[in-house]
Amino acid sequence: MNRKNIPFNFVLDYLLQLEVIVKPMFGMFAIYVGEKIMLILRQRKNYQDTNGIWIATSKEYHKSLKKDLPSLCSISTYTNDAFETEWQILPADSNDFETSVIKVCEFIVHGDSRIGKIPKPRQNKKANKLNP
Repeated sequence: MNRKNIPFNFVLDYLLQLEVIVKPMFGMFAIYVGEKIMLILRQRKNYQDTNGIWIATSKEYHKSLKKDLPSLCSISTYTNDAFETEWQILPADSNDFETSVIKVCEFIVHGDSRIGKIPKPRQNKKANKLNP
């Protein structure tokens, strides 16, 4: 994978000391450390308000993360503001974007438990057809 194709690839510089895996995902790039998904890097022409760094977290940590990262907000475009998602975003167009992203990377390097989730295992489509 060509690093030039990854948006906001400076993130990888700040995570160098970790064994990071980058996986393409729906036109975005997921950043994993071990089995945990940590971040998604998104820079696309559609739904531009969701461009930036998505942070894998849980609702219980939103308030404390917001204190550390003032521009942090929920991703609502895809949900029509119907509910708050667990994923949070540092919008690419926020004034403190790079500073906040660096801070998130520092949290990850220091093992901050507020960031990162183990994805649920994917269900086998064949198994679903056999077991409705």
